[in-house]
Amino acid sequence: QVQLVESGGGLVQAGGSLRLSCAASGRTRSIDVMSWFRRTPGKEREFVAARWTTGIMSFADSVKGRFTISRDNGANTMSLQMNSLKFEDTGDYYCAAGGVVMNVRNEYEYDYWGQGTQVTVSS
Repeated sequence: QVQLVESGGGLVQAGGSLRLSCAASGRTRSIDVMSWFRRTPGKEREFVAARWTTGIMSFADSVKGRFTISRDNGANTMSLQMNSLKFEDTGDYYCAAGGVVMNVRNEYEYDYWGQGTQVTVSS
């Protein structure tokens, strides 16, 4: 089993920045992909960004150029740096991890999930 714990959410004004972190523990050697998803008001949970152990990254179009994702494989941590935040980025952000993930945008392919951290962007 793998446990994921997110931190770093909070309230920020539009145009501001926040950094989310995810710490993994347990059987972390089974993890290849670590990703962020979010659930924004009125919408289903959606993919935000992913990073493979190799360093390859993928981003949702809505966050490209504004968000960056980093991983420290040795420390089993992942971060999401969110810049130029918009009101529509408000939501609950979840860390997800999986082994063999064919489609990183498909939440059902992930084996492990954190409890989520709330991000509120005021307009």
